[in-house]
Amino acid sequence: MLHDVGAGVAVVGCGSAVPAVALDNDGLSRVVETSDEWIASRTGIRERRIASGDECLRSLATTACQNALEMAGVDAADVDLILLATSTPDDLFGTAGQVQFALGATKAVAFDLTAACSGFVFGLVTAAQFIRTGAYRTVLLIGADVLSRWTDWGDRRTCILFGDGAGAVVLQATAEGDRLLGFELHSDGSLSGSLNLAFAGQARPLTDETTVTQGTFQPITMNGQEIYRFAVKRVPEVIEKALFRADIGVEQVDWLLLHQANQRILDAVGDRLGIPRDKIISNMATYGNTSAASIPLALDQWVRSGQIKPGDTIASAGFGAGLTWGAAIFQWK
Repeated sequence: MLHDVGAGVAVVGCGSAVPAVALDNDGLSRVVETSDEWIASRTGIRERRIASGDECLRSLATTACQNALEMAGVDAADVDLILLATSTPDDLFGTAGQVQFALGATKAVAFDLTAACSGFVFGLVTAAQFIRTGAYRTVLLIGADVLSRWTDWGDRRTCILFGDGAGAVVLQATAEGDRLLGFELHSDGSLSGSLNLAFAGQARPLTDETTVTQGTFQPITMNGQEIYRFAVKRVPEVIEKALFRADIGVEQVDWLLLHQANQRILDAVGDRLGIPRDKIISNMATYGNTSAASIPLALDQWVRSGQIKPGDTIASAGFGAGLTWGAAIFQWK
């Protein structure tokens, strides 16, 4: 049954969760030939969190959701939809249902969404459509990844970048003005070879006429230079298009919140847009690249520290494997 058709969308709460164990650059230098100076100067990263023991995608995502629901003052039983943006599920059939059960969100439908490092932005836009059409009133959107599972810890070009974490937001229907002001999404499969977490298998004959391929996924591979060139060109463009759709200028942006891929990318995008450094949100030094988790993780940190205030306008953009990229302009509460 549809209700509140044409309702606006408001982000009313956020939360995050990270593993207990931190691996700093000095510790990583005992795993692979590298150094703190080499990593920090090229990426801005000083340490990252690594899931261990009983920590998994489900547990991190569930904790992030609980924190977001508490901030929003919303009971899990009132959630209509749970969207989990991830590329590293605990179960390839999906992990969102496990989060739904762990939360006790008994009436919520739950499913996974895969768009790699763009996943949270793509999920934000997807969730908004369910609310705007009147299908659902309250949505939990999660960005979470455990990239340590699929990192090649012998490849210093990639293993220095990635960490684990989860972030979540509560979205609700509102009649007091739509807080999602504009968005723009893109994909280009011709560039998919630049960043992969690919399946590799071997043929296994079943009968004389039938052969299947069985194997597993291989560690992450990336063409770092290609991704950098892609990001510094496409991300400013997509933000400008989203700002145009929102009918606001870049000077009205309070915060630039990008996928936390590399500090050089964050700085280059800010420079091209003319956004000063003190408006660019970055927690690269502490958490590294947490893929779909990076935007909501940073959002939660800035909200809870009091830096993001109600009414602030945030220009957010994700970019990564697929290749996918997208931007969303929204106001906090």
